[in-house]
Amino acid sequence: MISFTIAVIVLIVGYVVYGKVAERVFGIEPDRPTPAISNPDGVDYVPLPWWKAFLIQFLNIAGLGPIFGAIMGIMYGSSAFLWIVFGTIFGGAVHDYMSGMMSVRANGASLPELVGKELGNSVKVFMNIFSIGLMVLVGAVFISGPAELLNNMTTGAIGVTWWIVIIFTYYILATLLPIDKIIGKIYPVFGLALLIMVVGILIALYVNNAAVPEFSAGFANQHPQQLPIFPMMFISIACGAVSGFHATQSPLMARCIQNEKYGRRVFYGSMVVEGIVALVWAAAAASFFGSIEGLQEYVGGLAPTANKPAVVVDVIAKTWLGPVGGFLALLGVVAAPLSTGDTALRSARLMTAEFLKMNQKPIKNRLWVAVPIFIITFILLQINFDVIWRYFAWWNQTLSVFTLWAITVYLSKRNKFYGISLIPALFMTCVTVSYIFLAPEGFSLSPVIAYSVGIGTTLGAIILFYVRNPKLKTE
Repeated sequence: MISFTIAVIVLIVGYVVYGKVAERVFGIEPDRPTPAISNPDGVDYVPLPWWKAFLIQFLNIAGLGPIFGAIMGIMYGSSAFLWIVFGTIFGGAVHDYMSGMMSVRANGASLPELVGKELGNSVKVFMNIFSIGLMVLVGAVFISGPAELLNNMTTGAIGVTWWIVIIFTYYILATLLPIDKIIGKIYPVFGLALLIMVVGILIALYVNNAAVPEFSAGFANQHPQQLPIFPMMFISIACGAVSGFHATQSPLMARCIQNEKYGRRVFYGSMVVEGIVALVWAAAAASFFGSIEGLQEYVGGLAPTANKPAVVVDVIAKTWLGPVGGFLALLGVVAAPLSTGDTALRSARLMTAEFLKMNQKPIKNRLWVAVPIFIITFILLQINFDVIWRYFAWWNQTLSVFTLWAITVYLSKRNKFYGISLIPALFMTCVTVSYIFLAPEGFSLSPVIAYSVGIGTTLGAIILFYVRNPKLKTE
């Protein structure tokens, strides 16, 4: 438990120290009116207390990703702990904070607008399509996943199909109604459930003196199929380290926070807490079955079509926490994707409306935009969960690349220390490009070719950055 404890402490220290660095680099203006103060509309621009904005932001981003991704990522070995810690502090939290604050300064503009402003109109059009596609994909993933868990919790009383109908109905209402009518009221309940889940599993780890992997044992690749740590693990653990999806959610709270000084708490802080969630579930999955090998054997023995991470979560929660504690823990796991799926579809509506220049205050306009989104989401529900999840992970990380590069350009234009986002932008560029050329669901090319293309693309990106930035060329 020594390595796990150190990892949690480092994450907390990272928030205090590096979060402050990010805040100073951006340059907050506490006296500057935020969009919620200067442009309230009663629908999306609604002033919220910082703690409620933090809770909503955390629940928006903490879906199945930091739980399922961590369970799949720990199969590579203890190197997963390092990626969660350092990926969160230097990559994911910087990505979330900067994109959130850029949106605050741009009157709550959505991610495609932010990226397009820095990288050009052609990229803006691409980002609109890419981002809306990811939102719909998230909506589909985060309907089927919690539906399976709820069906298990109720021992199949009404069946998966009816749970899908119930969740989908909730998503429709949360997408269409003003943000403070459902999301603002039900999220404290979801937050309590998620908090109970994290604390319960964390306490169980120490009470059971769990055999969590230690750094002293080394960082050798332990994946049963010997998939390479780079880039595979960095794609598997997305939401618990770096996630492009988060930047699509940040504008929701950029339209609600009442002061720029709360940005670090809401955006950087929520990513650090998500990193802790990922650490807890990675440690739980690796220790519950005696070792990483034990986890691999258990997962390998499940049916090929099983929602395997959901089964792992189910058995750990019920065994360690008992019937009541297990139920509450599973409720927290269900609350996480529900609170992400609803805001994902809401973000899809807002992005589409912004692209079409359609005012969203009238309910009929919201319906015109939302109905096609609901139809596409329903169609995606017919696809196997495991297939959707693999593409979601890569799509998610690729979106973070565009966001990190947009942040880098934004900072460089304002003569700020752009290295804070440039380094993670370069790293994630190499990860995502290498992955799509190497992975079975990609081009399935040899590692030599995949890595060469990844490195070549990364070098090309840094050259293009300096060539196309006049301010840098004259310095």
